[in-house]
Amino acid sequence: MSLTSLERVPSIRRGFRLQFEPAQGCHVLLYPEGMVKLNDSAGEILQRIDGRRDLASIIEELRASFPGVPGIDEDILAFIEVAHAQFWIELH
Repeated sequence: MSLTSLERVPSIRRGFRLQFEPAQGCHVLLYPEGMVKLNDSAGEILQRIDGRRDLASIIEELRASFPGVPGIDEDILAFIEVAHAQFWIELH
């Protein structure tokens, strides 16, 4: 099975917390050793990761929220791979 199989269900890794940080003006991913400042696209994707929805559902929701964005599916999957490699998320 591919790392980014659309049936996989991502979740934020234990010990990490996503929140909007007004002082930064963006979403951040907090963890015991620090903080990752996220761009708008990363924040939009991570907000939808709840440990219940599979990647196909998340992609469909983002596609509906941002119609007409070329290559959005590939961009989301590329981010998911990076987030997984950085240990920000787990894939079940």
